[in-house]
Amino acid sequence: MKNWKIILMVLVAAFAGLAAGYVFFGKTQPAANHEGHDHNVAAGEEKETIWTCSMHPQIRQNEPGQCPICGMDLIPLDEANASQNPLVMQMTEEAVKLANIQTMEVGAGSGAASKTISLTGRIEADERHVSSQVSHLPGRIEQLFVTFTGESVKKGQKLATIYSPQLISAQKELLEARKWADSQPQLLEAVRNKLRYWKLTDATIEEIEKSGKITETLPVYADRSGVVLKRRIAVGDYVKEGTVLFDLADLNRLWVLFDAYEEDLANIRLGDKVSYTVTAIPDKTFTGKVSFIDPVVNPQTRAASVRADVRNIGGLLKPDMFVKGSIVARPKSARKGLLVPKTAVLWTGPRSVVYVQVPDSNVPSYEYREIKLGDAVGDKYLVLDGLNAGERVVINGQFVIDAAAQLNNMNSMMNRNVKTAEQAEEVPDYRADTPAEFKKQLGKAVQEYLQLKQALVESDPTAAKKAAAAMLPAFAEVQMELLKGDAHMYWMEKLKAMKAHAGKIAESDDLENQRKQFGFLSQALAAAVKAFGIENGQLYVIHCPMAFDNEGADWLSAERKVQNPYFGDAMLTCGVVQDSL
Repeated sequence: MKNWKIILMVLVAAFAGLAAGYVFFGKTQPAANHEGHDHNVAAGEEKETIWTCSMHPQIRQNEPGQCPICGMDLIPLDEANASQNPLVMQMTEEAVKLANIQTMEVGAGSGAASKTISLTGRIEADERHVSSQVSHLPGRIEQLFVTFTGESVKKGQKLATIYSPQLISAQKELLEARKWADSQPQLLEAVRNKLRYWKLTDATIEEIEKSGKITETLPVYADRSGVVLKRRIAVGDYVKEGTVLFDLADLNRLWVLFDAYEEDLANIRLGDKVSYTVTAIPDKTFTGKVSFIDPVVNPQTRAASVRADVRNIGGLLKPDMFVKGSIVARPKSARKGLLVPKTAVLWTGPRSVVYVQVPDSNVPSYEYREIKLGDAVGDKYLVLDGLNAGERVVINGQFVIDAAAQLNNMNSMMNRNVKTAEQAEEVPDYRADTPAEFKKQLGKAVQEYLQLKQALVESDPTAAKKAAAAMLPAFAEVQMELLKGDAHMYWMEKLKAMKAHAGKIAESDDLENQRKQFGFLSQALAAAVKAFGIENGQLYVIHCPMAFDNEGADWLSAERKVQNPYFGDAMLTCGVVQDSL
């Protein structure tokens, strides 16, 4: 019985060993099976394919499958990064469908490019039809026949009578000159002209000459028709020649004065039709045309007057009535006439961004484009610059495209300064010919730089000054005579820039100024490290897209962990790794 138990235990152990061997080695291809492999490739030289998601590039795995976030099929990393242009985001057909990306062709606005400008204002008397009724001779007001404001008068209507001693004297002179008419006719005519100057008619003068009687009072007649806006005299007042008796206005013609704000003035032109209503007559709409635009803006209201002339038929409109109006204007910027839906525009502070579909591309591709907008026209914007007629803009799903672009360190709303290969500075490669001693000395300067970077991460301007000051002797210890020819000249160029910016940091107590100089210093040092290399070390180039009002800036780090020297604790982890040196 014991022997059978021993045999059974041996068999179980054997089967367990076979099972374990199958688990660990059973899936390995037999050595003799070469189907599907290139016999010319040495073992271990096959390049492993990395699979990623076109919508979520942070996903990386060694075999195909589905994205754990969105469920899309993964694609090879090389295919996902096929585009070298940081302005163009490529996607798969599946990603386009999943994000529900929709495009629309940009077309000319023509007649549709108009906007309604709402205005408020008031009615006033037409200044061209406002007059003053004056006295034409000095004297005392004996009678008034127009006694209150708002009374209507007709041209030639008697307004008042005036007692004038000067008039009496002039009549006596007339009668006396009449006697000498035959011998001195010029004297008679001179006295007549004096009376005519006081607005006595020839019939009145002839009546005085024939009757020989002196008139003590003279009537004042209305020179024009109108409504009395203001009565300036009363019975018994003494007036001089030219004294204003009444202010008159012809209210058959009025002005409508609208207040137009500065942003609307550019779109209002002479001749534009304006429609308006008044509170007193809410069921009636009046129309007119813009006849004048005030060239001066009121400094208190920041508005200028826009005037329309109106014939006041029936006297329905009255001065100082409040009006509400509107002008359907075609903005001047509509000459180009391109319109883009508001839903297509991504706002990033002062910038406006759209994504434009790249035509004739093998895979769906969308180009980042900054545009300049004009006025809003309904649910669209006028495009002043950045788009051409016939291009297709993304009107739905652009946020998905932009998010993917950000994750891929491409131009996006938050990162606008990724350079194309043509735009990037071409840094020469002198590493093969650079002596190890030079690389070692440059590495020591980099260590001082990293101390400076850490001081700025901690927002410590005093420590930054000390670290920058320590960089200067480190640069001086780099033996430039170790380099020859073009390499020597390139180092001299970068050294001059690095010393200048490090020196400014060492002299400054202002943290923001130190950070600005640090950006220039980092740019020059990164180029130097890339050109010459350092001994026994690796650096990472990290980019912050939001530094310096979204202009972006780089810095060097000894580790991939992002610690932002341009913002410190305010945005410590803002940045993406762009390159490794």
